[in-house]
Amino acid sequence: MSRRKIMTVATIAILVTGGVFLLSRTTRAGYESAEYKVIESDGEFEIREYPDLMLVATKTKIDAQGRDGSFMKLFRYISGANEAEQKISMTTPVFMENDQADSEVQMGFVMPKEVAVEGVPSPTGPDVDVRKRTGGRFAVIRFPGKLDKKLAKESEAKLRAWMKSKGLTAAINEDDESNKTSGVEAASYDPPFTPAALRRNEVLIRLK
Repeated sequence: MSRRKIMTVATIAILVTGGVFLLSRTTRAGYESAEYKVIESDGEFEIREYPDLMLVATKTKIDAQGRDGSFMKLFRYISGANEAEQKISMTTPVFMENDQADSEVQMGFVMPKEVAVEGVPSPTGPDVDVRKRTGGRFAVIRFPGKLDKKLAKESEAKLRAWMKSKGLTAAINEDDESNKTSGVEAASYDPPFTPAALRRNEVLIRLK
C-alpha cells in the first residue's frame, strides 16, 4: 500500500474514532439509562417492567422544553447544588409526569443506580425535590419528533387504542378526581440540539 493510501486510511480511522467519541458524549449513547425489562414488544409499542427509581424533580410545562428554567434547576442539582455538594452524572430519560390538578408536569432526572443505592443527597436549590418513582408495569409507545403537548397527546391516544386492543387496563382512572396524577408520563432521551427526526421520545401509561 502506498504512503498516500496509508495516510488516507489513518485519517479516516481517526475521524471515525473521534466521531464515535463525540457522538457518545453528545447523544443518549453517552449516558446511563434507567433499567427496565421488556415483557412484550409490538412494533412501536412495548410492555415494560420498571424497578423503583429515584428522581430529582421540579415543576414545568411540557411545551416549555426546559426553557422556563426548570431544566437548569435540575442541572444545578446534579452539578453540586445539593447538601453533599456531590456532582452526579446525567442519565436518560428525562421523565415528565402530568399532574391532573393543572397543566404542569413534574420534570424528573433519574438518579444513577450507584447514587440511588448510596443515598440521594437533598437539594439546596428552590423548587427541587427528591422522590421515588414506584416501579411496575407500563405500556409504552416510542416515537421521534420534537416533544410537545400536542405530540404527547397524539401518541397517548395511539397508545390507549393499542392497550384497548390488547385488553390492558390503566392503573389510574383519569375521571377520578381524587388522583393527583394521571398515571401518564412522557420521556425524552436526547439533548435539545438532536435533530427531531433522530430523537427518542416515549409516552408511558402505568398498568394495573
